Amino acid sequence: MLDLLQRLFGRENPSKDVAKERLRMVLVHDRASVAPHVWEALKTDLIRVISGYLDIDEGSMDVQLQTDKDSVALVASIPVRRVKRPADPAQGVM
Repeated sequence: MLDLLQRLFGRENPSKDVAKERLRMVLVHDRASVAPHVWEALKTDLIRVISGYLDIDEGSMDVQLQTDKDSVALVASIPVRRVKRPADPAQGVM
């Protein structure tokens, strides 16, 4: 109720809003922070797994972590040259 009255009469607490925004940014940044060796291991694993199904252009591959407000997304742009056919469909092995 007090919050509603403060909004109606223009008495907002800008330092509170700034502190909330800073905390939100710190939390998002903390979630997105990945050590360089972990990041390289992630990319290597992505290449290994995807290469089992697709012939990809590793040199043109772009993988990033993008933050948007309260979330973090792994965004990958991986050029595909061709789809590989399984060697033995019964075994599911490529």
